[in-house]
Amino acid sequence: MARITIVEDDLFMREELMDVLKKAGYEVTAISDFHDVVAQIAALTPGLVLLDINLPEQSGFEVCKNLKLKGIGPILILTSRDKLKDELHGLNLGADDYLTKPCNRDRLLARIQNLLRRFEGQPQLIDVGSFLLDPNTFTLYKGSESLLLSANEGRILLALVQNRPEIVSKSTLSELLWGMDQYIDENALQVNITRLRKTLRQLNLDHQIETIRGKGYRLRGYMKP
Repeated sequence: MARITIVEDDLFMREELMDVLKKAGYEVTAISDFHDVVAQIAALTPGLVLLDINLPEQSGFEVCKNLKLKGIGPILILTSRDKLKDELHGLNLGADDYLTKPCNRDRLLARIQNLLRRFEGQPQLIDVGSFLLDPNTFTLYKGSESLLLSANEGRILLALVQNRPEIVSKSTLSELLWGMDQYIDENALQVNITRLRKTLRQLNLDHQIETIRGKGYRLRGYMKP
């Protein structure tokens, strides 16, 4: 069974979670020293991280962001904070699921099983040089900043990343977005490219996408000599 690391500062909650997960057959470790949490988790190489937000010394949000920068996950945030803005913030930082406490045991186990199935055998963060891309969630990381792309934005950028340094044709991108191999509406694709560039501008990365007139698009910096 997968190894799960619990990051929870409440002793009774931590022990209860450990008991539930061990009875479900998981190998469980728990963080009890909250100094340099990310390094401790990285050393444990967990298959899933169960993360609280309200932690001493460092916010769970910050821990989540730094774990994703290292390609560690999936991450399930389990917290008493039930505000929508907290959930959206956690997901935007790269968390893969979000549950509020108190949480039903069966619901928690179902969410864990779902995440483990979803991430089994899937690639971790793709290092592009100037940024990192999570191909599962379409979350982009640059330094200490992160950005959650929309589905269409993520599909386009992932195609450019996976095919670098080659040009990705307009018909290929059209098929990715709309399931058709015939490039029909140039304006529709251009609108999506413009939206992606506008989103990337938030991290000063809009210049990464190069238009090859009459052919398609590619990432800058990966041109063959």
